[in-house]
Amino acid sequence: MRILMISAEGPPLQRTGAVIDVMDGLPAALRSRGHEVCVALPFYREIRENRAFKKKDTGIAVDIQVGEKVYVARYLEGRSASGVQLLLIRCDEFFDRDGIYGEHGKPYEDNASRFIFFCKATLELSRRLTPQLQVLHAHDWAAALVPVFVRAQGPPFKTVLTIHHVADQGSFWGLDFGLTNLPERFFTLNGVEFFGRLNVLKGGILYTDRITTVSEHYRREILTPSGGCGLDGVLGENAHRLTAILDGADYNVWNPASDRLLPARYDEKKLRGKQVCRDALLKEMKLAPGARGPVFGMVTRVVQEKGFEILVPLLDRLLWDDVRLIILGQGDPAYETGLAVAARKFSTRFAYKKDYDAKLAHLIEAGMDISLIPSQFEPAGLGAMYNLKYGALPIARATGGIHEIIEGYDPSSDSGYGFLCYEYSSEAFWDAMKRARQIFRDRELWTKLMKRAMARNFSWDASAQRYEVLYKELIGAADKAAA
Repeated sequence: MRILMISAEGPPLQRTGAVIDVMDGLPAALRSRGHEVCVALPFYREIRENRAFKKKDTGIAVDIQVGEKVYVARYLEGRSASGVQLLLIRCDEFFDRDGIYGEHGKPYEDNASRFIFFCKATLELSRRLTPQLQVLHAHDWAAALVPVFVRAQGPPFKTVLTIHHVADQGSFWGLDFGLTNLPERFFTLNGVEFFGRLNVLKGGILYTDRITTVSEHYRREILTPSGGCGLDGVLGENAHRLTAILDGADYNVWNPASDRLLPARYDEKKLRGKQVCRDALLKEMKLAPGARGPVFGMVTRVVQEKGFEILVPLLDRLLWDDVRLIILGQGDPAYETGLAVAARKFSTRFAYKKDYDAKLAHLIEAGMDISLIPSQFEPAGLGAMYNLKYGALPIARATGGIHEIIEGYDPSSDSGYGFLCYEYSSEAFWDAMKRARQIFRDRELWTKLMKRAMARNFSWDASAQRYEVLYKELIGAADKAAA
């Protein structure tokens, strides 16, 4: 099969984010199964300035109309580290910026124009690729207009839309609908209109051939008023086209037994390297060595949905004890400031670094004893998959994909390996932290739980196989209709 993945995020971007990992791991897994897969994403400043990433101009340039203006899309080509072809859409007026969606916690005012252009430019690229593509697979709101344009213009592609995060919908002023140049019939209750506004994700849901999301529990959540973020009714009406396929972990990248970014490698049979990584992490972050308690860590976006509103109030309580905490990530300036203040207050026990660093991210995974996942929403839980492989036992709020990845430790049946709370509150999360720290004192039991966690397997191959079945169903249906 010939498939084009379309996303606003993907390799070679260097930052935290599940979508980037998916756009690396899923195409590579499909490619290893014999399919022709390429990825389309904007040519951001970060990619242009990445000297290690080799890219070349294809020489193709296309005029793209956005409302009354015309912009030129230029197409570049490169390869991801896993060998997947990357097709980069260049328009410096839209993408030569520091951020993807915005800066300093504020979205860019012209995001509607930027991603309408991106979707249109991607579709024009799709028409020109040979051999002809069969499936256009859009990811999240920034690519969700692709199925709408396919329906409006009628090119011979089947479309799939994956919802990684339903809260981000691409909701803009109703007047921005004019930027799409679509016929007025698309701006209705049965189209992209939503309470007088242009809702890009809603349009994708209605016009795509199939919808997927990233875990079974998240599928159920987004069909409820509390989890659907206003689109639960739209999703419910289209639930017959909605499938859950759990994301996978790329163990070619995230595996302590082969990770070249670590000072020592290890696996569940030989764990000595983990202590070496733990010591190296504390030294790297200039934290005091020899902690009696665990080393906690997080590699995440620093935003409310990742649970910082319930974690930040616990920092003083946690750090008065002889533990260590390392957090890597950026996001909401208010939470960034709170973490920076706490890091100064507990300078020998807590280190916070804002800017993403791949080597440090891997060292945190390997060096921490316990990962913290206090998330309000966690659709897939890719980070939890990495934690388990590196032997960092998770303390997590049970939500979304966490249900399918982390099994809570039950001493009565001697099963599980993580520590879960179900209520979204500081006190509930603190209770889970206390349970984990009590077990941590029993080194023999803790080691057994680590080995149990590291033995779990969430490789991309199983997920890619399910996408393969979905694509074949779509293509088969199209072939029968053509006959």
